Amino acid sequence: MNKKTKRTFSFVMSATLALSLAACGNANNNKENAEATKAPETTDNAAAATKAPSDEKVTITFQNIYPDPAAPSTQMLKALVEEYTAAHPNVTIELDTLNTDQQKVKLKTQAASKEVPDITIVNPAAQMKPFVDAGLFAPLNDMLDQNGLKDTYQEGLLDYYSFDNNVYALPDGNNIEVVYYNKELFKQAGIEKTPTTFEEMLADVKILKDKGITPLAIGEKDSWTGSFLFMNILLRTNGGPGFLQDVMDGKKTFEDPAFIEAVDAFQQLVQAGAFPDGATSIDATAGGNIFKTGKAAMWVIGSWETGAVDASSVGGKVGAFQFPTVNGKGNPNEFMLAPGSGFAISANSEHLDATKEFLNFFTLNLPKKQFELKNAVGLGQKVDGDLKAAGYSDLAIEVAELFNNVKGGDLAFDNTMNPATAQVHLSSIQNLFVQKVESAQVAKEHQTAFEANK
Repeated sequence: MNKKTKRTFSFVMSATLALSLAACGNANNNKENAEATKAPETTDNAAAATKAPSDEKVTITFQNIYPDPAAPSTQMLKALVEEYTAAHPNVTIELDTLNTDQQKVKLKTQAASKEVPDITIVNPAAQMKPFVDAGLFAPLNDMLDQNGLKDTYQEGLLDYYSFDNNVYALPDGNNIEVVYYNKELFKQAGIEKTPTTFEEMLADVKILKDKGITPLAIGEKDSWTGSFLFMNILLRTNGGPGFLQDVMDGKKTFEDPAFIEAVDAFQQLVQAGAFPDGATSIDATAGGNIFKTGKAAMWVIGSWETGAVDASSVGGKVGAFQFPTVNGKGNPNEFMLAPGSGFAISANSEHLDATKEFLNFFTLNLPKKQFELKNAVGLGQKVDGDLKAAGYSDLAIEVAELFNNVKGGDLAFDNTMNPATAQVHLSSIQNLFVQKVESAQVAKEHQTAFEANK
């Protein structure tokens, strides 16, 4: 491990955010970051983190996207809920646990009837704006000022969840997309090194397929997974970040050669048999389990999965690498950036103050609990601690090193474009798993949707 990896974890994560926001001029020099990243001490006692409890019986519904009981994030959620309710016996926390796509659909239905749960999950930027515009979420500025909570977040991260100077959600992470790979399956297939070009990745896919090994795990029933992978390719064929912004600014269209080239490359993966059979009938959790049970050689997903991979049956056998160049284009140190899903509070909550008190405790203690669970890589909050000294895995340290190398990147399609255009995109990419389509037609579908929903 080199000197860079031995830095405290809080510096690793803050350096990443500074790089991802460099275009906005938010990066500080390393010395300033190292001093600024010390988080205030979090409390060990639930009662100490909130106002004095009352005797009023309160039930708070907490909609969440932690469906995998084996995942560290699920363990974190349950542990903090139990700790809080033990100190506040008058409070009951009801967990409404769904996978990501199920939760998005359910929240839209609830929003239509203005019955948003006390706490729900929302994605940043473009995805959460319609809910904010409809007045469905409560501003959290006052809650952030309690117990120094605001200071625990990486500089600039809350901007993705803010509108008109109000913060409406608190992120659970700040991630990059990486390629996890099973070292034993690579060795079994005779693959000696990880691919650095898309051509090498395609060659590896064919080798793995011939050996009876699923090359790339995915669960495309939840359509965001294919989109996220596709956007890695577009980031490369475009020669760097900014394609979607250029479309919105009128500088490019979806019929630009970079987009068509990305669709071509994506379809090469599909046609090569890179993905599990029936990928569109497998949800994201089940798709991840294909990799985590040793049945797939690679998995292109966000770094938030590092802890879950370590905790799985393939823990200790997995490494990570950057998505490769495509046709010689792109910088491997530019990543798909993923400010995490955020915790939002319903503006119509019957117990607004009590809900804010609980969420203040939950988010204040989340980084400490995740660090204890060896799941702190990819958090959006500052965490003091040395990964090596804390017993983190080689994989976690390897992913943290990738964070150190981030030179910028793009947000996901559905965090950038308006929801109507994003839905067409998600369906269009999902369809490519089922049938081959002329890339020019895919591009035209996107452009037509964009023009109809400006």
